[in-house]
Amino acid sequence: MSMEWFDRVVGELQDHLESICEKYDQEGQMAVERGSKHPRIQFFVDYEDGERDYFYILYFDPHNEEFYTETFDEELEQPARVILSDIDDIVDAVHEGFHDYINDDEEFEVVYAAEDDDTLYLDNEDDDVDDDDFYMTEIIDDDDILEEIDVEWETPEVTAFFKEDDVEVTYQFGLVEATGDGVLRRINRIWTEDDEIFKDETNFIFTKEEAPTIIAMIASHMDSMTGYED
Repeated sequence: MSMEWFDRVVGELQDHLESICEKYDQEGQMAVERGSKHPRIQFFVDYEDGERDYFYILYFDPHNEEFYTETFDEELEQPARVILSDIDDIVDAVHEGFHDYINDDEEFEVVYAAEDDDTLYLDNEDDDVDDDDFYMTEIIDDDDILEEIDVEWETPEVTAFFKEDDVEVTYQFGLVEATGDGVLRRINRIWTEDDEIFKDETNFIFTKEEAPTIIAMIASHMDSMTGYED
């Protein structure tokens, strides 16, 4: 496996994008993540209020020495990869992704985000589309990257906490098939006074290199935490 092609593209990509697009030069930024099984380049826009929006993610397969992006094949109804074979294809793809984000010609708009969970409620302008199909999407990490990923779940849901007719918290561990990163899914079920169940779900993605640090930080601060009954 070689990272030579990855390093060459990283070195040239920013200059290429800035030279062909004045607006990208003013607003677009990129960050390189080399710690994953499949390294990636993430493209984003930062705002004055501290918010960061990612508009494109470019992956690199070291084994095959090729760049790709993930999409969804609507005809086959399954995830698909689009291989980008040279620097021109990569620049064009990122440039197009940037302008799609800037133009914001999607039919759905975020109405509000609940403060106590990671669900985004969407406004659907198409009356012919079932609202249930577009009820929510999840924030999958601290930078609010919104994306669809293909996860292979390695464990069933494991109950971490349960209080009858009140609350249940479960966890599930999986692997992102495209990158080999870990995914920790937390499902929180709350029983209301009307015996209805409210459910919210969050996903946290992390690399193999991050896992020991996360485990150590939690273990070293367990005594400082308070429990549900406290």
